[in-house]
Amino acid sequence: MDSFNEAFQSVLKYCEADPSVSEIGFNKWIKILEPFKLENNTAFLLTDSEFTKKTTTEVYEDVLKRAFLEVLGFDVDIRILVKAKAENTDDIPQEPAPTVSSPTKYSSSLTFDNFVKGKSNELAYAFSIAVAGKNDTSGELSTNQAFNPLFIYGDSGLGKTHLMKAIENEVKKKKPDINLIYTTGENFMNELVKAIEYKQTISFHDKYRNADFLLVDDVQSIAGKERIQEEFFHTFNDLYNAGKQIVLTSDIAPSKISKLENRIRSRFSLGVQVDIQPPDFETRMAIVKRKAEVLDLQLTDNISRIIAEKIKANIRQLEGTVNKMKALTIYTNEQPSISMAQRVIKEIMIENHPAEITVDRIISDVATAFKVTPDDIRSTNRRANISLARKITIYLLKEVKGMTYIQIGNELNKNHSTMTIHYQDVAELLKKNSDLKETVDDIIKNLKDV
Repeated sequence: MDSFNEAFQSVLKYCEADPSVSEIGFNKWIKILEPFKLENNTAFLLTDSEFTKKTTTEVYEDVLKRAFLEVLGFDVDIRILVKAKAENTDDIPQEPAPTVSSPTKYSSSLTFDNFVKGKSNELAYAFSIAVAGKNDTSGELSTNQAFNPLFIYGDSGLGKTHLMKAIENEVKKKKPDINLIYTTGENFMNELVKAIEYKQTISFHDKYRNADFLLVDDVQSIAGKERIQEEFFHTFNDLYNAGKQIVLTSDIAPSKISKLENRIRSRFSLGVQVDIQPPDFETRMAIVKRKAEVLDLQLTDNISRIIAEKIKANIRQLEGTVNKMKALTIYTNEQPSISMAQRVIKEIMIENHPAEITVDRIISDVATAFKVTPDDIRSTNRRANISLARKITIYLLKEVKGMTYIQIGNELNKNHSTMTIHYQDVAELLKKNSDLKETVDDIIKNLKDV
């Protein structure tokens, strides 16, 4: 079996799971592509006509690039060729590219069956099974209001989207004609903005408020956006009152999403909230072995153990390590080994290491939040908004950066004795002013997330 064909099956899986790709778009433009070869960091794919070549390149080239990067671990260029009319006939194989002999092994779906369960996610898995009706043999789907909405939260890369797609697949398998919508908070926002721009808000309302099942990933994205929250509130109410199932995910619990309207926060608490924690060692081992099996990558227990021991907090990093090792076997013919695993782990950890929180970053982020300039914060200007921004900067340099008052004073060219007073002023102010506290919390979150 050709290894590039195997890799391409994983590419298809990522494309199908990408929120920006509709089911129709995937089946009509991406699924029909045939893998040809990988040469000089260029993936050559075959399609049927100039029209499909042009459309697929224009609309889905970026999606394909992201998918190849995820699977292979390095950037590739995409070149789509027409089988019958290629400009360079040398690029076209004399026979059709071989297909994968076992399509079920390289399933392009995220399902409950290929979700690795463990203590860290067992409740989220059980509740997801319940709302999807997987264990219900009646053939009917009924919404249990005790699980409506189902709100799953946890850090990025722990499997929230996998559960969402598993619910989607299970529900559609049970009821193929059901009006199920899967989207993200950001996509919901972008669709609404476009609907307003083109005066199509009625169509937008009809789409979302007539759903039988609504799945919204990363719903925290709507926080702080008044018009978006207004629309989401009414959409939620219409569906909930009609007994339709709603499933939401977020990187943090509803109570901790800053700048989220209280009326929406209270709606999120109507059903059940469940968190996903980082996987324990046994679950991490199972994830590594499952991923290796899917990619047909032969890993010894020692290699799997090293990966599971070194990468502890993020499933995407675990899978990314296995993806990258698979890519090396394809691209360099190197066989999996402990040294390869250690090398790839180091690269993955460096790639995912958060950017250093520098003094300049803190000053810049505060300046942006308070609509002043970094030079204003470092100046002697005592205008109220600049003075407040300067005090917030002092507070964050102490809280986030861990600097001493003397270091802060030297950095801002101020007397260090006043740094203590400004810090204490802000600490007291944050206890009384919830809006200011939300702003400061947002700045801290942005600093730590980058």
